[in-house]
Formats: sequence, C-alpha cells, structure tokens
Amino acid sequence: MKNMQQMQQMMKQVKKMQEEMQKTQEALKEKIVEGSAGGGAVIVKADGHKQIRDIVIKPEVVDPEDVEMLQDLVLTAVNDALRKAEELMSKEMGKFTGGMNIPGLF
Repeated sequence: MKNMQQMQQMMKQVKKMQEEMQKTQEALKEKIVEGSAGGGAVIVKADGHKQIRDIVIKPEVVDPEDVEMLQDLVLTAVNDALRKAEELMSKEMGKFTGGMNIPGLF
C-alpha cells in the first residue's frame, strides 16, 4: 500500500514538472536575445525558440561596392543571436534537467 502511495505521489510530481516545463517552453517564445556584428552595425533579434524576430542594418554599412562585407556582418549577427537563443533555452530548461542534456527533451 505504501509503495502505491509513493508511486502516486511521484506521478503527481512528474506531471507538475511536465506542466512547468511546458510553461517555460511557451515563455521562451517571448524572451528575446540580441546578436550583433560590426560594433552594432547589424543587429539580429531572436526568440527563445530560435526564430529570428528582427534584423536592423545601419545605413552606413550598406555599400553597393562591398556587398560581401554586409553579408558577412548579417551572417555573424544571425549566428550570434542563434547561439544566445540556444544558451537561453539550455539555461531555462536546465532548471528541470539539473543541467543534463537529454536528447529530444527540448
């Protein structure tokens, strides 16, 4: 009988943790990180689900004679934003996994 009560209690705790994880995942949609390149010449904003939300390019870096530089700045800023979004997700979800990386969990 005692084992059954312990099992039920454990299942309640697991369910609560799953609910909290789902809430945290939803909240990550609203958390924005910012990546940049060229000292802020290109700024990229991404959410905690690694979706790009905004790209700002300062007019002074738009040079028709040097499109490659602009492409490099955008690429660098996007990768910076996505890296920060990944770190945010790992940090937020790590609260539930105790820092363990569980494949497929998030």
